[in-house]
Amino acid sequence: MKKYLLAAGAAVTAVAAAALAAPATAAPSPAAPVTASVPAPSAAEVSAPAPAVRTVRQGLRVDAGGGYTLWLTREGKHWTGPDGFEQFRSVVDGNLDLTRPALSHQGEGTFHSGIYGGPEAPGRVDVTDAEGRVTRATLLQLPGRPGWGVWYAHTAPSDRDVSVAFHARDGRLLVELPAMDF
Repeated sequence: MKKYLLAAGAAVTAVAAAALAAPATAAPSPAAPVTASVPAPSAAEVSAPAPAVRTVRQGLRVDAGGGYTLWLTREGKHWTGPDGFEQFRSVVDGNLDLTRPALSHQGEGTFHSGIYGGPEAPGRVDVTDAEGRVTRATLLQLPGRPGWGVWYAHTAPSDRDVSVAFHARDGRLLVELPAMDF
């Protein structure tokens, strides 16, 4: 099952796709706010140093590995997976409040991606599995720092969901999506 999560500040909204082929453009259903406090990973637990944000031109298709391709437009994040089905996550439909730190998560097996944004310069996005392994995501954004970007990462297979954390350039935790079971 594909999993779709969205967070702004400490509030979390979860959306589960009804079927594997369900597009990511469906409006999320509100859920009760959830907050979690997870200790910051130690340097030994992190798989790579914090990556720089890669600036890509609108519509440039980026090979994300494992049969996944991502591209950004002014309207949002587009992607295809190994099945070739094109999906879209909007940044202009009002579901992300980019006036404060925001984070979304779309998970498809071991491939995870989403949108990060807000007024602060992005530092990194970390994906943590149930065993405590942390994977640093690759960050993409359009030229001119539009206030949002896209992240993606591949994790080890797991029977459990992952948590996702968005950090400012100075390392402060801005927003986190805790692991959720659907």
